[in-house]
Amino acid sequence: MKIYTRTGDTGTSSLADGERVLKNDLRLEAYGTTDELSAQLALLRTLLKTEEEKNRILELQKHLFRISGRLAYRKPPENDNIRSLFQDYARLDKELTHQLEKAIDCIQKKLPVAHSFVIPGGSAAAAQAHICRTVCRRAERKCIAVHQTEELNESMLTFLNRLSDYLYILSRKLCLDETDELFWEGK
Repeated sequence: MKIYTRTGDTGTSSLADGERVLKNDLRLEAYGTTDELSAQLALLRTLLKTEEEKNRILELQKHLFRISGRLAYRKPPENDNIRSLFQDYARLDKELTHQLEKAIDCIQKKLPVAHSFVIPGGSAAAAQAHICRTVCRRAERKCIAVHQTEELNESMLTFLNRLSDYLYILSRKLCLDETDELFWEGK
């Protein structure tokens, strides 16, 4: 099978149900941004030192594929198996959100309080975690734009919000593992 189909040469693509939409359709923008986030997380994973951190990022990448799959359907899937799978994914949103909250709390206990905005950087891993955080925030905004016109499962939105919180805390930890943080003093 060839990688190119030529079906998108005129600026359209297909949703999972076969509906042709413009490539800048809100849904394509949303799942395209989750795909971008996964690629950025892949780079972050290569910069991490502990297997625990690498494994957590890999699990988050896998879940972003689940989110993208759900975003690729404008209408509920007709296939009962896919519909059931998507319900499982929504439950997993909640479970992973809870796991992220626990990880955030654990990391945050070990960090000094930040009294102003953190300037991204300090190490390659910390800077990449910040890039992931900003792409995650964009993915969240894109999903909210979809949600304004077509209902999305809110557990997906909550997960993306918590993921960006986790990436922020992780970036601070990664920075402090190697150097001092820089803060913007408002001047």
